[in-house]
Amino acid sequence: MYLVDTNVWLERLLDQARAEEVRKFLERQPAKLLHLTDFALHSIGLITIRLGKGGLFRQFLRDAFLEESVGIIRLDPEDLALVAKRVEDFRLDFDDAYQYVAAEKGNLTIVSFDKDFDRTSKGRKTPAKAIKE
Repeated sequence: MYLVDTNVWLERLLDQARAEEVRKFLERQPAKLLHLTDFALHSIGLITIRLGKGGLFRQFLRDAFLEESVGIIRLDPEDLALVAKRVEDFRLDFDDAYQYVAAEKGNLTIVSFDKDFDRTSKGRKTPAKAIKE
């Protein structure tokens, strides 16, 4: 099962350079194996709406949660102390540490383009590497 980082979802939604790689990954994985955090979901909403693409965000919500069953992971307040610890342990930004703790909590493989996860004990896979599993 996978925790799909914000940058992967946005790559596809905004049709960026590696959008095709993400499309192939998402097509090959049943939605029930995919998860994102509430933090990622809010970030996707913030970014798409800031870009004037609210319709794209609504479509994402329909596709991921109404038509499919992508899981959402929420961290409890007591988990946030561990987020702060992971910031220190691995020199991560808060958002990356949040994703990391969520992946730990759910025993999930992180799928991300963010190389900062490479210096953690869990590491990460790109969508292309996850396809090859």
